[in-house]
Amino acid sequence: MKKTLIKYPFLTRDVEVYERDNGHKIVLAHKEGELVNVSTWVKTGSINEDDKNNGISHFLEHLMFKGTHKHKAGEFDKILEAKGAIVNAATWKDYTFYYVTLPKGQEDKDLYLAIELHSDMMLDPVLPEEEIGAPFDLNDHTVTDKRERHVVIEEIRMRKDQNWTKVYNTCNFNMYKKHPYKRDVIGTPEIISQVTQPEIMNYYKTFYSPENMTTIIVGDFDHEKVLNAVEKGFDFKGRVNAPKKINEIDNSTDKTIVIENTTKANTAYMMIGYLGPCANALKENIELDLISIILGDGTSSRLYQNLIEKQPDPIFNMINSEHYQFRDGNNFFVQANFKPEKKDLALKLTKEEITGLLTRKISEDELQKAKKKIKSRFAQEAETVSEIGETIGYYMTVCDDLKLIEDYLKDVNDITVEDLENTIKKYLNLNNAVISILMPES
Repeated sequence: MKKTLIKYPFLTRDVEVYERDNGHKIVLAHKEGELVNVSTWVKTGSINEDDKNNGISHFLEHLMFKGTHKHKAGEFDKILEAKGAIVNAATWKDYTFYYVTLPKGQEDKDLYLAIELHSDMMLDPVLPEEEIGAPFDLNDHTVTDKRERHVVIEEIRMRKDQNWTKVYNTCNFNMYKKHPYKRDVIGTPEIISQVTQPEIMNYYKTFYSPENMTTIIVGDFDHEKVLNAVEKGFDFKGRVNAPKKINEIDNSTDKTIVIENTTKANTAYMMIGYLGPCANALKENIELDLISIILGDGTSSRLYQNLIEKQPDPIFNMINSEHYQFRDGNNFFVQANFKPEKKDLALKLTKEEITGLLTRKISEDELQKAKKKIKSRFAQEAETVSEIGETIGYYMTVCDDLKLIEDYLKDVNDITVEDLENTIKKYLNLNNAVISILMPES
């Protein structure tokens, strides 16, 4: 088993990364206190889906809690929550992760219980038919069996009714030509209503493989004993690794794409999206984070000051920017909610603020304020066991390299205004933008 030590900023001991012969990775991070975090990150999400099974990763996430051969449905949550645990999971484009945060208990007894239960859930889910619910016709309104299939379909419907989801999905879909990122992670009612238990189990057996899993334990504990407990719990019994899959990475559009839709609403929505660098291009990602802070993060940002605070007549209800990071290429968004009768002006002013990142040169003061904010956030993410676990999971799963975190603060300090300008020119040209607008039907 290969061992690597990582100097993790703000932690008092090096983080230990173990890679087993089967590819399963175990990460142990020391954080003083009584709370511990146990999580496993799986390198699968909508990135491994197609038009026939879109949403299966998220559906499986729900079903992983429906029991194993040792523990029936509901027992996992019941036992751990009785110990004061928070138990949850999440699915995104590049990953699905499952976590437990709880007090470690006397002589770490509850930590070892959590590892035992967590590993059992990860390696031996039953995915019982009676919990999934039978496949059904969406047009058959007589079906009333409220199993997990129906829970997920209702979640999809509620989400798709949200206006921000509509404007985002349109923007996201049109930013890509072939890549699986173009699909909505949550899937469609049509697929979830029909996907079978064997199809879900086959997906689980394919992608929940040793090489795709990273198990992370954060807290104050005996590292040797915990390492042995994780190794014992995660006995893959010769399970084969998932086939290697390399997706073709799409290039940005070479001319501005504008899509306008309507919905039942009183206000209008807009999202301007760009494709960015891959997640492991650390320096460019930090630069885009800094640009996002300067452009549209908070009341001191350019978008808020120029388009809300200083406007004599209100146009925008809100406007900001976001930077989402993915394994095969990030997304940079400017998003706004505005008065529909002022659509043309709202779009014009937003475009001017984006181009203004170069025509109105970023000042050294703006850069230093953004650096201070980004370093403060980074420090805050090392304050709790759950945040440390999530940060490690992101670097191990999306970036494929926790060692990148050692250079984070140095890279932040080294970035100059000229670096930001070069990154703006490279990624935030309006010719490379996809613009999604959602207007009221009336």
